[in-house]
Formats: sequence, C-alpha cells, structure tokens
Amino acid sequence: MIPADLRIIESKDLYVGQSSLTGESDAVRKNINSEISMEELDNISDLDTICFMGTNVISGSAKGVVIKTADNTYFGKVAHTITTGKPKSSFQLGIENISRLLIKFMVILTPIVFILNAWKHSPVTAFTFAVAIAICITPLLLPVITSSTLSKGAMKMSKKKTIVKKLDSIQNFGAMNILCTDKTGTLTEDKIVLEKYLDINGNEDLRILKHAFLNSYFQTGLKGNIDEAVIARALNNNMTEYVDKYKLVDEIPFDFTRRRLSVVVNDGNKTQLITKGAVEEILSICTMVDYKGEVSPITKDIKENIKRISKELNKDGLRVIAICQKNDIQNIDSFGVEHEKNMVLLGFIGFLDPPKESAKSAIEKLNNSGIRVVVLTGDNAEVTKCICKKVGINSKKVIEGSQIEKLTDVAIIRLLKNTNIFVKLSPIQKARIVRLLKESGNVVGYMGDGINDSPSLINSDVGISVDTAVDIAKESADIILLEKDLHVLLDGVTEGRKTFGNLMKYIKMATSFNFGEVMSVIIASVALPFLPETPIQLLVEGLLYDFGQLTLPFDNVDKEYLQKPRKFNIESLKKFMLFMGPLSSIFDLIIFASLWFVFKLRDPATFQTIWFTYSIVSNLLGMHIIRTSKVPFIQSNASKMVYFSSILLSIIGIIVPFTWLGNIIGLVPIPLPYMSIIIGIPILYCFVALFAKKIYIKKYGEWI
Repeated sequence: MIPADLRIIESKDLYVGQSSLTGESDAVRKNINSEISMEELDNISDLDTICFMGTNVISGSAKGVVIKTADNTYFGKVAHTITTGKPKSSFQLGIENISRLLIKFMVILTPIVFILNAWKHSPVTAFTFAVAIAICITPLLLPVITSSTLSKGAMKMSKKKTIVKKLDSIQNFGAMNILCTDKTGTLTEDKIVLEKYLDINGNEDLRILKHAFLNSYFQTGLKGNIDEAVIARALNNNMTEYVDKYKLVDEIPFDFTRRRLSVVVNDGNKTQLITKGAVEEILSICTMVDYKGEVSPITKDIKENIKRISKELNKDGLRVIAICQKNDIQNIDSFGVEHEKNMVLLGFIGFLDPPKESAKSAIEKLNNSGIRVVVLTGDNAEVTKCICKKVGINSKKVIEGSQIEKLTDVAIIRLLKNTNIFVKLSPIQKARIVRLLKESGNVVGYMGDGINDSPSLINSDVGISVDTAVDIAKESADIILLEKDLHVLLDGVTEGRKTFGNLMKYIKMATSFNFGEVMSVIIASVALPFLPETPIQLLVEGLLYDFGQLTLPFDNVDKEYLQKPRKFNIESLKKFMLFMGPLSSIFDLIIFASLWFVFKLRDPATFQTIWFTYSIVSNLLGMHIIRTSKVPFIQSNASKMVYFSSILLSIIGIIVPFTWLGNIIGLVPIPLPYMSIIIGIPILYCFVALFAKKIYIKKYGEWI
C-alpha cells in the first residue's frame, strides 16, 4: 500500500492498482519519465510518474520522493468530501419551513385571540382558549405520521430488496428525477465474456478459439477472468478433447513488460509455442500470418488492416487480445522470452463485459417514470458509449474528465442539460457533476459501490449502494439494494413515491383543515356571546380527528401520482392551505349562522356540542376529498383501514355527547333535528370541495 503521494525516481516494472481512486481494476504502469503526452492526459490519476496514497503495488519495485502527505494528498482531498457530511434534503428543509410557518401563526394568533376575547370572558378563559387555538392550528401528529409513514414505506421497500438506512431519504428516493450511475455492474454483468474469435481478416474461426483455449488452460499461473472466459467459451464449443490430447511442455509466464503469456504444448506429433497478449506486443514478435491454413509474410498493409480491425472491435466495446503460434520447435530443453520471435499471427479474441439483459427495459421504465439516467464512469469513451447504446442511453455526446477539468461550473451546467455520458472521471469530478446537477434544481440519486464513489454518494440527495459494496460506500449510502439491478431500484422508487404521497396527504389536509377551523372559531368567538367551543372540547375534537389520520400510512395511492417524481414544495403547501382552508371555514360559518339565525339556538352547551360533532364528521369526510385528485369512492378508493377509521371515529364523534365522557368535557345529548345539519352540511361540503378541486388543479396543475 502506497502511504503518500510520491514522485517516482527509480522504477523497475512497477504496476499499481488504482481502483480505490478510479474504480477501474486494470493495473497502471508507473515510470520515471512520462510516456503520456499532455493531450492524452485525461485527469490527475492518469499521471504515470506519480504514485498516489491509498493505491497498491501489483508488481515490480520503485523508489519515490514524497510530495504530499495525509490530508494534502489526492486521496485526502477525496476523503475530505466525505467528512463534510450530507447537506439537508428538500424534505428536511420543507418540514423545517412548515414548523417555522406554524410557529409564526401561533406567535401572532395567541395574543390576538386573547385580546379579542378578554373583554367578554375572564382572563383565564380567554388565555386558555387562545392557547387551545394555537395548539389546534398545529398538526399535532406530524412527527408520528411522518415517522410511521416512512417506517411503513421502509418495511414495504425491504420486501422488494431495498433496505432504507435513513428514513428521510425515502422522500428523496421518490422525488429523484436524475439517477447517476457507474457502468460496471449496474449496466453490465461485471463479468468478462469471450464474444469473438476472429482470423486476421475479421472472420469467425474456431482455430483461434482452440489456440486461445490451449494457452489459457495449460498456463499454470493464477487464471484471471480473461482465462476463465476463454475456457468457458471453449468448453461450450465441445473442446474438452484437447485437454487429454495435448500435454504441457513448458511455459513463459506473463509479465507487465512483455504483456503476453506463452505456453509450449505437444499433441504427440508436434510441439507448438502458443502466445496471447496485447495486439501491439504480438505484432512486434510476428513475421508471418496464417489465413485459413496458408502462411504468408506479414506486410505493412496487413499490419494496418489488423490495427483497423482491432480499433473497430474496441469501438464495439470489446477488449482485444491477439493470438500467435510457432511450430518449428526442435531440440529446445528450456524455453524463454528469446524464443518469442518469428511467430505466425493467427487472429484475435474479443472480450466484453456484456450489458445486463434487464438493463435496457429498466432504463426505459426509469425514463417513463420521469427519471433520467446519467452515466459517470472512470472507463474509456469507446467501451462506455457502446454499452450505453445497447441499453438505450443517448450516446451521441460523450464528455471526458479532462474536458470537465477545464470548464467553469456554469459551462458544465449547460453541458448537463443534454449530455448523459461522462467518462474518464476522477472521484472529485464525479462529485462535482452530482453537486452541479443538484444546484440546477434536480433531485439527484447516485448509485455506486466503490471507495471512489463515496464523495458522490455523500454529495447526492440520495446515495444508493448494494450489499456487496465496500464498507465506506455502504456507510455513505442512504439506501442499500440487495441486488445490483435497476429493476430493484425502480421498485424502491415506486414505494418511495407512495410513501411521500401519503405523507403529503396528511400535511396538506391537516394544515388546510386546521387553518380553516381556527379562522372560523376565531370569527365565531368574536361574534357570539359565548365561546363556540371550550378549550378542552377543541383539544378532544382535534385528538379524535388526528386518530382518524393515523391510518394514512396504509392508504392507497393513485397510479397517476406515481408516474413522475414529486418534490416537497412549501409554496405549493401555502397555496393549498390558503385555498382549501377558507373553503372549509365558509361551511363552518354556515353552521354558525344556521344555528344562530335559523334554529335560534342560544344554549351554549348544545351549540358547542353540535359544532364539536360536526367538525369531526366534516373533517373525516373531507379527508377522502383531499386524499385524491380524482372523485373519491368512485374513481379512487382509500384502503380498508382508512375507510374503517373514518367510519368508526365519525360514529364515536356522534356518540360521545351521549356518554359520561361527553358530560365531563361539557357536551350534552344532541336533539334529533340537529342531526340533519351534522350529516347534511358535510355532504354538501364534499360536492362543493369537488368543484373547488377541479378549479385548483386547472389553475396550479397539481393537487397532492
């Protein structure tokens, strides 16, 4: 493990693994003098004369001068983005804004209500009434409903292989409109597969697969994923007979300088030296080519054609390895690197980390759900572009990390509007893109599982990882998927939207109904010679109504609501409260006027009892109007639990005045003629509220 940022001053075949910084598993060669031109340098991690803290030596040796230590290193800069902590989400800020809004109402209303009633009633009565009004305007069960709704949502999500670490993140999960993700393992299988075995003219040829199989099978070193892919493909093509037919004579192991591996095998008739390796390295040791069994000298045109085919395969997202052999081997006891010359080029094998079968349909469903997928990867442009094209992500425009480094934030924000693929990115560049997407007004999710993903997981609105991720990624994430599949993520998003929908139902109906009731009670307290309700009656009424809303976490959510992301918007809440609150207040005042002028009711206890029962029935019935943008009971049905609680608590509200509990809080039995008001006016309110709902939706384009 490299303990600091170092400048290499001596080096011998030094190869370093930088996956902790870049996420890419291939080892990188480090030299005394750079082999990379300034034009080829994409980002700081590409510097081949610098070793970075947190990376590890794969092979070779070197000496270096320490240039940065601890927090000043490149790794330290990455770590700093994690320790800064996650900024508050729109949901958290929204809840804080509601709290501040309600506190302002309480601070203003309490003295006003006290002053308005102090001249008619005793100071104690006026004060307790003012305090009760302040309490009534507050959604008392907001913490309980919020916690229970989020907890219920987390339980449902866990059944769909989505584990919620931080409850607040559920809202962001549902509100997410951009998903940033890496390529490897999310869009691809994260498993190398041998896709092609081609001769020198690009035609499929089983001879190439046979020679690659002999090389991979008989080499005695640690078999990498490439060797395993070759063996698996050969066995699928019934090449097991070669295992017994051929015997290993010798081998020349792989090293990072030659970038090739050779085996010597014998089938009883002849001895062959078979070599596989990087195209450039194999071309450098070949003097002949074999095409359909005919051997001819390699020419400049043939070399150019081979390089062209190799480049085209790269564009298709394939990693290309060349295969060559030599047959004229006689009287050699020990084979070495010096024998890897004057060889015959046979062809190529092409490997691919194939896209997941589910990726394309998942991307399509995410797009249909209003979620745009942006790929942020440390991999190269050609491979990433090929994979993205196959899974349905717009790949016309690809931006590299080196370009990002030179641009201002404003320029990057402009790019982000129509660019979905960013390649050769460092961890800090990924985190920067996530931050700028958030600053553009998006709710951004980031899916990653490596150390290099941690800054982006912290920077995002909702960090998503998988249970097989490294510890720091899981620690930084808000959501853990038990399966690295975008379909699992989509199921979680749907549950997140349901949870947010049920939470917003409570917040909007509680604030609007409470606001309306407080307005009407204040007006009535001024107009009437007695209080429309005593403080204790106000509190008990609010408690019963709140119990009815405790079932909202279990409510159904309309399918139309789940089709696009939803953000917490305090302005939308204010508009809803100021629109629906006065409407319910108007019906309250109709009740007051009817009792006073039509029924000539002057008895305070009876007046208060009718108002108490009406408020409970009206609010519980009105809850069904608020919970959906459709026509309730016909186009949209609540859950059985919501129906049950509404009916039960409405009955309790009607029965309480006839019980000893009602007597304790000053209620009296309701005369039968007044029951028509208690049942009839709420039904009338429902019809008017439906009409008002249509006006509101037409004006503001939303409901919940």
